[in-house]
Amino acid sequence: MKKHIITTSYTEFASDTELAGADLELLKTARTVAKCAYAPYSKFYVGAALRLENGIIVTGNNQENAAYPSGMCAERVAIFAAGANYPDYAIDSIAICCVTASVNGKPFSPCGGCRQVLFEYENRSKKPMRIILGGMTGIIYLLSSVKDLLPLSFAGDFLKK
Repeated sequence: MKKHIITTSYTEFASDTELAGADLELLKTARTVAKCAYAPYSKFYVGAALRLENGIIVTGNNQENAAYPSGMCAERVAIFAAGANYPDYAIDSIAICCVTASVNGKPFSPCGGCRQVLFEYENRSKKPMRIILGGMTGIIYLLSSVKDLLPLSFAGDFLKK
């Protein structure tokens, strides 16, 4: 038997004032689109804004449906829109914001499905995707790669024979 330890690394900022210009712009954009999310059932309003390597910003917000499995998370709305409209450009950074109050002053983190989709796009582009997590105010997390959110991730290579 051999025991392994997995660690995750991220930078924590106390507030907006510590965040760099381009990252703050992306987070503010995510905050704006979060307010427009369609979340009549959960009241959990989430926005995502991503910056492609060519500088274009693509946004998304969660879209609920009374038939719950038919809804879509903000992260996936933004990523799939980028993939459909700009398939040849890697995602440099994504900011994710939840309007709902944070838990113990800390930002929410993407669900497992979104983590897998983020990983797929990072793996596809062969470039790390920076992740900015924040609420409307308060603490902000900055991760340098999706691998920090999803260690031991499932890759498409596992499906090849």
